This record gives sequence, C-alpha cells and structure tokens, in this order.
Amino acid sequence: MREFIPAATRFVTLPDGFAMKRGGVLDGARVAYEAVGRLSEARDNVVLVLTGMSPDAHVAAHDEDPTPGWWEHMVGPGRPIDTDRWYVICVNALGSCKGSTGPASVDPATGEPYGMTFPQLSIEDIADAAAVLVRALGFDTLSCVVGASMGGMSALSLLLRHPGLARNLINISGAVHALPYAIAVRSLQREAIRSDPRWSQGRYRDDALHYPRSGMRLARKLGMLTYRSAREWDQRFGRTRLTGKRGTDDLPFDPEFRVEGYLQAHADRFAHHFDPNSYLYLSRCIDLFDLGESCGGTPEAALAGLSLDAALVIGVETDTLFPLRQQRQIADGLREGGTEVQFKALESDEGHDAFLVDVARFGPPIAKFLSLIW
Repeated sequence: MREFIPAATRFVTLPDGFAMKRGGVLDGARVAYEAVGRLSEARDNVVLVLTGMSPDAHVAAHDEDPTPGWWEHMVGPGRPIDTDRWYVICVNALGSCKGSTGPASVDPATGEPYGMTFPQLSIEDIADAAAVLVRALGFDTLSCVVGASMGGMSALSLLLRHPGLARNLINISGAVHALPYAIAVRSLQREAIRSDPRWSQGRYRDDALHYPRSGMRLARKLGMLTYRSAREWDQRFGRTRLTGKRGTDDLPFDPEFRVEGYLQAHADRFAHHFDPNSYLYLSRCIDLFDLGESCGGTPEAALAGLSLDAALVIGVETDTLFPLRQQRQIADGLREGGTEVQFKALESDEGHDAFLVDVARFGPPIAKFLSLIW
C-alpha cells in the first residue's frame, strides 16, 4: 500500500475522534490541499474545488510545483477559473491515497496501513473533512464551491451539512445519487480488484509479486468505458488496427485494435498510481450517497433547502455515468428554493470526462458565471 502525494501538498489535521457517518472515528487524520492565486485583502475571493474520485490536490501549476495540474487548462492566470482574480483551494478527498488520510495511510494505533480496517467512507465524511479544512484556514464563507463528478456530490453535501459556508455553487456532471447503471459498473470494478488473488483481502504489498495489478487494470478499463462516450470511441479509433508487435508475448488474444491498445496503455499507467483499497472505498461511497437520505427527506427537498446566491449547473448530453437529467434535477431543485440558477446542457463527444478535456465548451460558461459573482 502506497500514497502518491504531490510535492507541494499542504495538510490540515482533523480533530481527534473525527466521526465517520457510517461508524468509526479517525484519530491523527489529515486532509491534503493546495492553494493557487492571490488572496484578496478582504479574503472574499476564495473558490474551493472538490475533486472527483482519482485526482490529487495539485489542480494547477504554481511556484511551489510548476508541473501541470489535473485541471491545468481550466485553472490559472487568464483561464476560466482565473487565479489573477480568485484564490483557489483544491482539496484531496478524504479516503484517497494522494495526501488525505485513507486506507493506504498509517493507522497511528497500529503503525501499519489501515487497509480494510479503515472505517466505511461516505461522501458526507469527505464534505465534513473539507469543511474542517476551510475553517482551519480561517475562512467563514467561501465565494464559490466547485465540484465535478464525485466532487459535485461532495459539494452538495458540504452545502447541506454546513449552511452558509459558500455563497455560490458550480456543479459539473454531478448528481444527488448514483443511478443503477453507474452502481453496476462500479460494482464490477470492485469485483475485478477483489477477485485478483494478489489483493489478498486488502493486505497486498506494493512489490510486483504481491500487488493486484491485473484487478486494477481491469477496473480502470471498465471505468474508462464510462468516462467517455461511444461516439468518441467511434470517431477517435474506428476499427483501426494496431501495427507491429501486438503485445509482450505476441499471443493470439493480445490487443488487435487501437482502442484495445489505448485502454491497455491507460490502465497500465494508472494501475500503480492509485491504491486499490482507496479505489474500493471511494467507489463504494459514491454508490451509497443520497442527498435526500442526508436530510431525512427527498433530494428535491434537500436542494430547495440550500441557501445560495447563485449556481451554475453543467451537464453533457453524452454522459452515461451521470446522465444529463441528473444535472437538470439539481438545477430544478435549487430553483425551487429560490437560488438563481444557470443550467447548461453541453454537446460534447467526450462524455463524463468532458469537463477535464473539453475546455472550449466548459470554459466560457464557468468564466462568465465567475465574472457575474465577482
């Protein structure tokens, strides 16, 4: 088990006895973050970014770490989230393996990684940990919270559980709960990891002989199929075949088509850069989340109860993981509560991952919204 922490990551320590929604507590836990931009004298230009399942806190390059961040084309000087104007804090989700305490972290009670002894994780825990961080940094109110994918769920939970912590919201390809198709896919991903004999009930080691590489590769391939759209696969790869040697051993069922080669290369890169147990915990907490359950009512009642000045809700018509109707549900629910809502249904071939790669479509509405709340 290993953590993957960017060079400039900073940390806020959670209070001992940090209570988890579904039972258990954490002692000596921490939340990882990075900040980029310049804080105004009035301290009123703070944008909080809550990530999807796999990103770290390194959202964009800055003086302490000039390497490109995971949202480099969206965050930075002159970019849609303009760091000449905004002070941007990006938080790595609790339960991750990229700085915040998770299954790969050392349990102070045993001196060994938590592994499967880590308490069951919820989106609410991620939101509560982010709220602790915001207040520990001395902020009572954020100008805006931005959440994409799992981060969209975390943002809604943050606003519901910590009223007044943010005045505005940008919710990108998020949802009030997961739908059956998405739950089914993530269930298969978890099964792939747990079925790898080297997973060893979560007690694997990081060396080549004891790491569940096959399970992680398959889980990531299944994920990639849902992150992009079939239309993009058609346009990008068609039925083009690989040329030259097909695989290490050139076996009959090695990848034959370019799309197979792409999935294999991507999975190989990912497999040793994310902790398998963290993958299990984070994917399950997405499935378990229900905004209505959080407030003891319906998602619509929860959304209508949020106190916001304005919100931008964005979805993509090719997204099969968090379909566009789920973003429309968020927009309608917020409007019922009196929030001024802009809803954007974007046409993009890139599916759920469009917010990461299709800056030409996502950038303008985000930049315009932020200019309106400035």
